[in-house]
This record gives sequence, structure tokens and C-alpha cells, in this order.
Amino acid sequence: MTISVFIDGAVGTTGLEIADRLSGRSEFAQIILPEDRRKDAAARREALNDADFVILCLPDDAAKEAVAMIANDRTRVIDASTAHRVDPDWIYGFAEYRKGQRAAIAAARFVSNPGCYPTGFLGLVAPLVAEGLLPADWPYTVNAVSGYSGGGKALIERFEGEGADIGFRAYGLDLNHKHVPEMQGHAGLGLAPIFSPAVVRAFRGMMVEVPLPISVMPGSDSPEEMRNALAAHYAGSPAVTVHEQLAPSELLILNTQEPSDRLDLYVLGSPDNTQVRLLAMLDNLGKGASGAAVQNLNIMAGLDETSGLRL
Repeated sequence: MTISVFIDGAVGTTGLEIADRLSGRSEFAQIILPEDRRKDAAARREALNDADFVILCLPDDAAKEAVAMIANDRTRVIDASTAHRVDPDWIYGFAEYRKGQRAAIAAARFVSNPGCYPTGFLGLVAPLVAEGLLPADWPYTVNAVSGYSGGGKALIERFEGEGADIGFRAYGLDLNHKHVPEMQGHAGLGLAPIFSPAVVRAFRGMMVEVPLPISVMPGSDSPEEMRNALAAHYAGSPAVTVHEQLAPSELLILNTQEPSDRLDLYVLGSPDNTQVRLLAMLDNLGKGASGAAVQNLNIMAGLDETSGLRL
């Protein structure tokens, strides 16, 4: 039986990459609205209610509006916006970060796709907090850089348009970034982390770092034990790799168009084991957005979760 999928917001960067991952897969039939009906409310409502699965690639308000248009108890939804990421009535769509999450996604009707930066942060921190290797009440900092594709068409134009000369763009300077509640809530933290995001002159790619002065942190443990705990947590995961290197010479975000749905994690300790750099690398459009949505779709549909992914 073919499974019908409607991507609402299919012409945006995330929607296009989801469609690309679904192309050629016989399990799915995409419901595609013609260009002149793409923003027509009646056409959207019909598609939203006809589909077995809906993937929302919309701004927050539009995503909430789309959910309200669904008038049946059958259509299942994956929301790639931030609208429902801390909503207790939605299942958080990061299958690997917590025990039992994959089963919860498989049974869910409403799944919120994780943010790109939170995927890196939670992939590193959440399992270590859950295991008691890091304290839940520490004031964590998050230093992160992303490719400019994560900012959508407007930011892509700023980096690629005529006369563009931006090399590094720091933002979120008001310390009120919309990803912070997601990071704090799903990691189970008592304090909001200080989040310092930036955009670099690369189309895709992301590096998320959490520095830890473990010599003064209550309840923290050695770099080796942190690495071992993460390796055990993600053992057998097809998409997440915990690397063994104590100190690679460098880690690079390449200016590439090649997508990736992997999440690579590093625990880097100082020679005296008093400091640690937790570091995650991922594609902001892959495991940070479209790849995660397709992985969640596969899980919800009872299929091999890696189908269509770029691993």
C-alpha cells in the first residue's frame, strides 16, 4: 500500500530537500499542489486532510494554522518549525537522544522535528545529564556556527547575492534565541544555556560546541568516561557516531552542496583532564532538518529508518 505524503511549504529549502530524499521511493506518493494553488487555503486544507502524513515546512504561525486545518483523526504530522518543539502534546523527533524516544515517535500522531543547533547540543549533553555525568543545574554555554542555508532564502541572498561580502555573522545577540527553551527543556536543565550562534560563509554544515571546565563542575566526570557513556548510548545507531580521537588536528566545515544526514560527536579533553570540549558536527539541512524529518517519517511509517537518508 502506497503512503501519501503532503509537504506543506515544499518550495522552501527544507521542503525541497525532503522531497529529494523521498523521490524515487515506491513506498510514498507525494501530494503536490500546482503553483497557482500552493497558497490557496481550500487546496491546502484538502491536501492536509487527504494525506496519510503531512510534513510542515512553514513559519511557526503558519504551521499552527495548518494543524488547525486538519479535521480528521487519521492524518499524522511532522512539524519542522519551532512551533511545537516544547509542546507536551507533541513527541520530540530526535530518535537517538533518549531511551524510548524511537518507540514514542513510532506511535505518535504529532511529531516535532528538532532544531539544527539543539540536535548538536542535545546529542552531546542530554545523555550525559541523564547518566549523571554532567550536572543538570550548571550554566552551560553553547558556541555554534552554521552554514548560511539555515537562514532561508533571505540569508542565502545576503551571502550569495551581488556584492555580498559577509564572512561571519554573529546573531542572537539579545540572548533570546528561540532554540534555547528547546535545548533547556529536552536536556532537563535547571538553567537556560548561554547560546552564541553564528553563520559562516559555507552553504551547509554546522559545528556545535559545549566547553566544560570539569575541574570545578559538581558531578562531572573524566573525558574518557563521558566518551564511553556517549559511545554506549549511541551504540548501533546508523546516523550517530561517537569518535574516539582524543584530539584531532582540526575539524572543518566544508563549503559543499553535498548533503549529509549524519551526526558526529567528539569529546575532547585537555592533557590534565581538567577541561573538555564537547563538539558535534552535522549538516544543518540534513540531520538538522530534512534528514531528521525523513528519518521520523520512516519510523512513523514502520519502515527502515535509514531509507532515503544520506549517511
